[in-house]
Amino acid sequence: MQTGLEVLQSVQFVTAGEKRLAIIDGDEWEALVAWLEDLEDTHIARQAHGALQAAGGDRGRAGWLKWDDVKEDLA
Repeated sequence: MQTGLEVLQSVQFVTAGEKRLAIIDGDEWEALVAWLEDLEDTHIARQAHGALQAAGGDRGRAGWLKWDDVKEDLA
């Protein structure tokens, strides 16, 4: 599997009229989206970890919810 950077480097460009368009393979596009989603998830996890550390390890003070309190809302 390619990295996001490799996918971006594989983009080809064409000019149509006055527009310059990027062309990317569909599988590579999906890999790029997955890579960006992973980056976003990592950022969210780091923020949550930082909040937990700032709360001295207390999940409630960090704003975390208990699974038993929210699982029905997600079903």
